[in-house]
Amino acid sequence: MASGGKIGILTGGGDVPGLNSVIKSAVYRASEMGREVIGIRRGWEGLTHLDASQEVDARYIRHLTRESTRAIDRSGGTVLHTSRTNPMRISKNRLPANIPQSELDKLTTDGKTYNFTPIVLRNLERLGIGCLIVIGGDDTLGFAAALDKLGVPLMAIPKTMDNDVQGTEYCIGFSTAITRAKELINRQRTTLGSHERIGIFRIFGRDAGFTALYTAYVTSARCVIPEYPFDLDLLVKLLMDDKRNNPSNYAFIIASEGAVWTGQKAEDYGEADAYGHRKKVDIGHALAEILRQRTGEETMTSDLTYDLRSGDPDAVDQVVATTFANVAFDLIGDKVYGRMMAIREGLYSHAPLPDHALGPRTVDIEKLYNTKRYRPRYAGKLGAPVFLISA
Repeated sequence: MASGGKIGILTGGGDVPGLNSVIKSAVYRASEMGREVIGIRRGWEGLTHLDASQEVDARYIRHLTRESTRAIDRSGGTVLHTSRTNPMRISKNRLPANIPQSELDKLTTDGKTYNFTPIVLRNLERLGIGCLIVIGGDDTLGFAAALDKLGVPLMAIPKTMDNDVQGTEYCIGFSTAITRAKELINRQRTTLGSHERIGIFRIFGRDAGFTALYTAYVTSARCVIPEYPFDLDLLVKLLMDDKRNNPSNYAFIIASEGAVWTGQKAEDYGEADAYGHRKKVDIGHALAEILRQRTGEETMTSDLTYDLRSGDPDAVDQVVATTFANVAFDLIGDKVYGRMMAIREGLYSHAPLPDHALGPRTVDIEKLYNTKRYRPRYAGKLGAPVFLISA
């Protein structure tokens, strides 16, 4: 499989700051090895919807050089763009127009979706890609693991603001998310204090509360996370105590999008994406209304989610992104494939591709979360990883 000498690179799932640093570093190292780099646009969609009848499908293929990537690491997002395409579940209403019915008839289908894995393999071979670099979170890397089992040489680089990929203590995008959340919350404290309100800051974290927990760590705040259903009565008491004891007479809580209170079910809405995920009902607005009803206090809700993934990376994310790319090329030079770049025990390392069946990595409640105070645990950190929990 994939016997060509070119290196392909794609970014899938949600964008985070630092992706362009990986892309640039990969191109620079590849040029030193004398290997051409093909950028695949819009994540896995680039390999499912590529028009094989065209010599070069500019919608999905971008040839990357040192000149074209020289300055891309100075901005956020991804120059290759992204999507949440799942090649194993391409719905009928998203089929590429260039695939004839005779070819569709050869694909596995459940009547609603098609498995485009054979199309992906064909396009990798057609493009002459001998190694594929996949940058993504749990969903994107899940399909990378499927390709690895089929013999496709590839490397994985974990990215997600939630920091919840199995096998690594750190994912690209996490530090910038925390840095940005801290800045936004500290800025909005002035409004909370001026109006003497209770603030609820909603943050990404469908299944794992690392982003909310670490933001609480650096803002001396309380937080509620998906791993531990919170008690409404206790939360109301704690927030009212905070408000009374604060000279500016305000309080606030940081809420993961997947957080729930005791007896509540995490409700979803809208159409599921290609990986089966639906949007979570807004915990911020729901909690604000309950707090207003129970306390009579004015509340203020602020959704920080997309602000945290926008803009350029902070120094930590840029360093990790650059280093992950270079570690990947060290392994490629040694003809080692099927590995995910990782930080383990605080050191740069590599790990097996994450098993999608394990689900996301989650917060260790006993070690990291004070369930009586709804705060991070600050004591007992000697010998612990920088980012709170080992892989």
